[in-house]
Amino acid sequence: MKQLFKPTNFPFMRHRKAALILSAVLIVVSLASILVQGLKLGIDFTGGTLVEVGYQEPADIEAIRATLNAEGFGDFTVQLFGTPRDVLIRLAPKGEEDSARISDRAFHALNEAANGTADLRRVEFVGPQVGEELTEDGGLAILYAMFGILIYVALRFEYKFSIGSVLALFHDVLITIGVFSLFQIEFNLPVLAAVLAVIGYSLNDTIVVYDRIRENFRIVRKGTVIEIIDKSLNQTLSCTIVTSGTTLLVLLALFFLGGEIIHGFALALIVGVIIGTYSSIYVASVSVVMLGVDRADLMKVKKEGAAEETP
Repeated sequence: MKQLFKPTNFPFMRHRKAALILSAVLIVVSLASILVQGLKLGIDFTGGTLVEVGYQEPADIEAIRATLNAEGFGDFTVQLFGTPRDVLIRLAPKGEEDSARISDRAFHALNEAANGTADLRRVEFVGPQVGEELTEDGGLAILYAMFGILIYVALRFEYKFSIGSVLALFHDVLITIGVFSLFQIEFNLPVLAAVLAVIGYSLNDTIVVYDRIRENFRIVRKGTVIEIIDKSLNQTLSCTIVTSGTTLLVLLALFFLGGEIIHGFALALIVGVIIGTYSSIYVASVSVVMLGVDRADLMKVKKEGAAEETP
């Protein structure tokens, strides 16, 4: 069977310094954005009231905002939900007023402004305490995942590889979250789930690369560390292109055709897949070079009394 792609010989490691500078810039920008303006947390994390309203005609978002402002709802978000006639409104908690009263006031004002033609589809409430617990549990889930990966890769390969894989994952997660902070895109539970999925996707790509690097260190008798890693990356390039390309096609379809409710989820995965593919080449692989990996680290330990291998 013919190969889908011709063998390549790209000098990936020749550009490692430029890649490190690019990664450093992206990380600094992401950290600065997270520290300065933070994340636009969704109602899942902040607590509050969610109201879905349906209209007979396409909704006027600006008029809806004006109505809510006139009623004294200072902190809220309004967005189309699915169709131009469906609107999703998120209302922040307001003093001692309970969620039922908040949602009733909001819908009454909107229905009155629409001459009684508005339709209340659903009302949901998330308490502030639940939001705080979700924020804490979400952060711990990411830390536990990275710690488990550190142990797994150290046992499967070698500690230098485990450090490289965790650095790549930290790089991917931070930049993905940084995009949501920089552009103030709502960060909710589906987006958190996507970030955790990015960890798994990026790790899978990194393990494929690491497996080939280990194999080539054992079978290639001549060549520097840089040459062997370049050879390994070129050998796994076709697999990376096919996997990332088909995954992105599905995610782009979800983003453009899946509706408003999964935009954040799809966007987080799109960013994560692109950054994860890049990091498998220019973060995970470069990290092991900087940590000084050599042939001795990956050679199989010979049993006592075993015959010497014939070169």
